[in-house]
Amino acid sequence: MNSKSELSWEEIQQITDKVVFNVTGNHLSDIETEVLRGASEGNTYDEIGEKLHLTGIYINKDVGNPLWKKLSDGLREEVSKKNFKQALKRYGDKQGSFGNTISLKNSDLELPGGRIPLKSRFYIERKDVESLCYETIKYPGALIRIKAPQEMGKTSLLERILAFSEQQNYQIVSLSFETDSKVLSDIQIFLRYFCASVSKRLGIPNKLDDYWDEILGCNDNTTNYFEEYLLAELNNPLVLALDKVDFIFEQAEIATDFCRLIRAWHDLATRSGNRGDIWKKLRLIIVHSTEVYSSLDINYSPLQGVGQIIALEELNREQIIELARRYELNLVNTEIEQLMNLIGGHPHLIRLALYYLKRQEVSLEKLLQIASTEVSPFRAHLRQHLWNLQQHPELAATFCQVVTTLAPVRLKSKEAFKLQSMGLIKTQSDDWSPSCNLYRQYFSSQLGDI
Repeated sequence: MNSKSELSWEEIQQITDKVVFNVTGNHLSDIETEVLRGASEGNTYDEIGEKLHLTGIYINKDVGNPLWKKLSDGLREEVSKKNFKQALKRYGDKQGSFGNTISLKNSDLELPGGRIPLKSRFYIERKDVESLCYETIKYPGALIRIKAPQEMGKTSLLERILAFSEQQNYQIVSLSFETDSKVLSDIQIFLRYFCASVSKRLGIPNKLDDYWDEILGCNDNTTNYFEEYLLAELNNPLVLALDKVDFIFEQAEIATDFCRLIRAWHDLATRSGNRGDIWKKLRLIIVHSTEVYSSLDINYSPLQGVGQIIALEELNREQIIELARRYELNLVNTEIEQLMNLIGGHPHLIRLALYYLKRQEVSLEKLLQIASTEVSPFRAHLRQHLWNLQQHPELAATFCQVVTTLAPVRLKSKEAFKLQSMGLIKTQSDDWSPSCNLYRQYFSSQLGDI
């Protein structure tokens, strides 16, 4: 450790992360990082909370105090908001070289793919998005719809909304509809499965036979089961998270009825009186991939006009730089430009690239050379898109035109909507081009014979 009297923000963050990891086995969470940053800048808890759209009391009691306790345990001295910087400085001086003390090891890396753990240092917040979701879920009868192509971070965002909901003492039930095809083939079987699954997650008995009347329709029976039994039993709001809802959209036999059910529930929560009060307990989160739109009628959106829509976008330049910093990669501006020129700001592809660069399995120069080949770190992602296109030859032919034409291409609205929903193209005024050069390189070869 150098002899300067003050630690930089980077040193404060990295030493704290190291100490917390040694104590808990988890890295700093995003909210802990923001509280640490605010405290290092001399902000009050109220000021920190205002930036995060949370109360100062919550920041103090539920984030700050537990963080200082972790540091106290790790540093073996009493640590508080007032003295944490001095305590970290003493720890750093004892450890010697800063870089050797907190260097990120390969064993600390997470292979990118799927949900990013809650405590991961590699989750990059889209702060406006998280804040909007946290505020919305507190609203009685809320409905949040998270949609984006695959590998854009939908499930990782969902996990953080659920964690926030737990902090509000809400009941949590999370279901994925990536389930047995038999369940998805019949509306009655599906809705009974749905009701039974929620009962099980809540830890209460399945009483479907007591509330299911064969004279009534399946949607009415499901509504009655929730209203008269599941919701009536709850004192706190219930956050019901439904992931992989695209599996429902693909099943014409059940999609329309299920979407009508969700619409009806959302409407019930707007009513006054006792019935409205019951449905205000329910907060819904629906998560689905937009690739499913490639096989749907674009004039029919299953839940059009309902709820708060969260459409996840790519990471911007500043977020990519921050993620590279968390991987402890000192990429210069030209290298950031080269990376973004290849893969844009696609969250999964960016994480993959930084992961392999950090592990020194490939240099940036080499990565750029092999990106579209069969030895590329991106090959699984590219093959999945290729398979999806092969299921829709007309879309594949249209996309082939986009990737083999250097200038942006004018497309019919139907094809443009579906390819954009798959994450493959981006708009330039009224014309379209590939979302990134990686797609141009790979698909101009793979689709060239169409």
